[in-house]
Amino acid sequence: MKISAIVAIGKKRQIGLDNKLLWHIKEDLQNFKKLTLGHHILMGRKTFLSIGKPLPGRENLVLTRDVHFQAPDGVLTVNSVERALIAAQVSGEKELFIIGGGEIYKETMPILDRIYLTTVDYDGPADTFFPEFKDLGFRVLESRDCGNWKFEILER
Repeated sequence: MKISAIVAIGKKRQIGLDNKLLWHIKEDLQNFKKLTLGHHILMGRKTFLSIGKPLPGRENLVLTRDVHFQAPDGVLTVNSVERALIAAQVSGEKELFIIGGGEIYKETMPILDRIYLTTVDYDGPADTFFPEFKDLGFRVLESRDCGNWKFEILER
């Protein structure tokens, strides 16, 4: 099973502020949906709460250490990345998508095979960042310049 992160970052790897996205790019959100539809997606509890509901057409896995967290129907909670990987593998998943937030990205960086990376021309404030990845052996498979943002697929 391939393990992939999908993320949109600013110039300094910013991904969020006050548990909210920093921008709204319709084309990038459509690409996110196209890529993740039909797959397992793994996110942290705070990311799930910021979305507010399970994303349809995907198997939603929420990583949390909060034993009192009540997941709605359509969400499987796990207490470790390893349990999330097992849940996806048992279901026959071919590509698990890590969708955030910052702590989940940091924890899964050593095991990522691929990064679907949107880089936005943004240099503003943030309190959540994507981990450094430039020197971790990723190479660009695909790159598309979209004006004030760029989409790339990186793999190692």
